[in-house]
Amino acid sequence: MLNKIQKLEHRIKYQFQNIELLETALRHSSYVNEHRMNRLDCNERLEFLGDAVLELVSSEHLFQNYPQMPEGELTRLRASLVCEPTLAFCARELGLGEYLSLGKGEEMTGGRHRDSVTSDAMEAVIGAIYLDGGFANAKEFILRFVLNDIEHKKLFFDSKTIFQEMVQGNIPGEISYHMVGEEGPDHDKIFSAEVWIGEKSMGTGSGRTKKAAEQMAAYQAICKLKER
Repeated sequence: MLNKIQKLEHRIKYQFQNIELLETALRHSSYVNEHRMNRLDCNERLEFLGDAVLELVSSEHLFQNYPQMPEGELTRLRASLVCEPTLAFCARELGLGEYLSLGKGEEMTGGRHRDSVTSDAMEAVIGAIYLDGGFANAKEFILRFVLNDIEHKKLFFDSKTIFQEMVQGNIPGEISYHMVGEEGPDHDKIFSAEVWIGEKSMGTGSGRTKKAAEQMAAYQAICKLKER
């Protein structure tokens, strides 16, 4: 287990003084329940702390880097950057799911790939780094792995809205989304969606939820319009 933990430390570019904090951050409640551990030994308390640290760091970062943006827009942008799908995306980039300690039931139903599980673990890791190394180290982690490439993340995670704004008044026809396929077992499905303007297909996408598939389709459509 230690070698696996060291591998994750290398990925996140932070070495823990108290390795138990990282182990706790990776321990899902299903594992704690199954192994009859104290219910406080799961990652939920660290997730609570990490959420607060993340909100502060993201607020400060956006305030400093978008000086002309009004409060309402700052709030919406922050919400899109610290929401469950974004944090799950960041967790996937780190491969965080493979390091989680899950109960057998959660494991069998695809918990390692579930957005709610991996996003919570991402916040728990932030909380663990904050306790272990202080605010500066937690901030460095957030800037490197969550708030990096903000414009791309903003575009991807709000693609449906951005696509609608690009089309309205510029391209005739109504936007519509269609599910065109799904594959995999019930607990681990991949959905495919297509977005149309009128009678013309503009983009396709896939994801672990229907909403994620539609967002990916909209993102592909945006890329196609920008090429024009």
